[in-house]
Amino acid sequence: MSRTIIGLFLLSVVTFAQASPTFEVVSIRPSSEQVTQVSAGVRIAGSQVRLGSMSLKDYIGMAYGVRPQQIAGPDWLGQHRFDLAATIPAGGSVTQMPEMMRAMLADRFKMAMHRETKEFPVYELGLTKDGPRLQPSSAPAAPAENVGEKPPAVNVTASGSGNGVGVDLGGGSSFSFGNNRLEVRKMTMFQFAEVLTRFVDRPVIDRTALTGSYDITLDIAPEDYVSLMVRSAVNAGVTLPPQALRVLDNANADPLSGPLRNAGLTLDSRKAPLNVIVVDAVEKTPTEN
Repeated sequence: MSRTIIGLFLLSVVTFAQASPTFEVVSIRPSSEQVTQVSAGVRIAGSQVRLGSMSLKDYIGMAYGVRPQQIAGPDWLGQHRFDLAATIPAGGSVTQMPEMMRAMLADRFKMAMHRETKEFPVYELGLTKDGPRLQPSSAPAAPAENVGEKPPAVNVTASGSGNGVGVDLGGGSSFSFGNNRLEVRKMTMFQFAEVLTRFVDRPVIDRTALTGSYDITLDIAPEDYVSLMVRSAVNAGVTLPPQALRVLDNANADPLSGPLRNAGLTLDSRKAPLNVIVVDAVEKTPTEN
């Protein structure tokens, strides 16, 4: 249920290179399906890349730097999950992963796409007049890297079920949603906005201008908790029965503004132009390894 969060995390820590690199070796296979539990993970150590239980929409988001709502294509893009094992070529870098993902999608899934700019309804995450009431992160700072040493490994894990969602981004950064509470540890406001995006019907854009990392806890009203869980599942591409989807018909249209206001934050409806990736053609299954 929270696997797309991993893709958004990778987008926040990688940049786009000018070259057009490809993975030296890449294997991608369908993940084993689990009806009641979704687990996902990212492991990058040296030249070895392992991504588990990610949807095609996740891979497209990583490749082109967009949120799930900014990908237009078949509904099944968010439903079928795949495991990827790849090797970054000598002289390559994790910062080049987006373009490697693009090449993989074109080669293995025969994906063709074009870009558009559309005006979207969005939420802007801002500050109340009294200012934020946020707790600076209590997690210890990561040790300084020595020049010339290999970059530290990336190890991200996530799981989701009807009981809640949890994501560990490593380095003390994490978030969990369960028992009527959203708990965030050591996240920037950009990352926090991405987390909120998973629980609402439109992208959340950070407009706080705050820097640093924070620990944030939001208490969610019990009547809103279930609808937020359902929305999270829908956004992640999980197929739900009709009775579960009906929860959204009578859901509170603004379940997060109250909890956010207690932290000195606002969530306002706006419209903004966003980049859109339009998938013109794509295969459901990859070519053989």
